[in-house]
Amino acid sequence: MSALFSGRVVVATHNPGKLREMRELLAPFGADAVSAGDLGLAEPEETGTTFAANALLKARTACAASGLPAIADDSGLCVTALGGDPGVYSARWAGPSKDFGAAMEKVWEATRATGSRDRAAAFVSAVALAWPDGRRIEVEGRVDGLLVWPPRGQGGFGYDPMFLPQGWDRTFGEMSGEEKHSVSHRARAMAALRAALEQR
Repeated sequence: MSALFSGRVVVATHNPGKLREMRELLAPFGADAVSAGDLGLAEPEETGTTFAANALLKARTACAASGLPAIADDSGLCVTALGGDPGVYSARWAGPSKDFGAAMEKVWEATRATGSRDRAAAFVSAVALAWPDGRRIEVEGRVDGLLVWPPRGQGGFGYDPMFLPQGWDRTFGEMSGEEKHSVSHRARAMAALRAALEQR
C-alpha cells in the first residue's frame, strides 16, 4: 500500500472543508496530499449523473493535468422524501456563492412541501483514485440518518448541521472531527479504499 502513495497525491477539490477532511483521512496512508486548487488546476464540469461518475471524472482530470496520482470524492445529501434529491446536485443547491445556510433551508422547505413526515436521509460518498498509468480504484461509503431543523452546530461543512446520523444524538455539525471520522460516509469510503489497496 505504501508504494502506491510514495510521494504526492492530488486531492481533486477546491472545497476547503472537503480538503481538510480528505487530508485528515489520507494521513494514515502516508500521503503527501496537495489540492487541485493549490496546483492551480481548473475544476471540471461535473457532468455525471451518479456520485461515482463525478468522482472518477474529477480524479482522472486532476491526474491528467498534474501527472500525479489523484483522488476525488463526490458526495451529497440524499433525502428520501425528495426522491433522493439534492443528491449529486447537493453543491448546486447552495448556488454560486456556496451558501449552505440557504441550501439547508431550501432542503427543509422542499421536504416539508411534500407533505410527508418522513425525515430519513443519507450522506453518500464515492471516492475514486486514479494513477497516470490508467489504474483506478472506485469505492463508496454511506451513512443513514435523519434531517433536523433548525440546524445544530458549527462544525463540519455543507449540510452537516442538519444531519443526525443513525445512533447519535448529535448532528455532524455538533461533532468533533474525530467523532465525524468514526461514522461519516467519507470515512467509510476511505476505509473501503484502504481495503482495496491492501488487496492489490
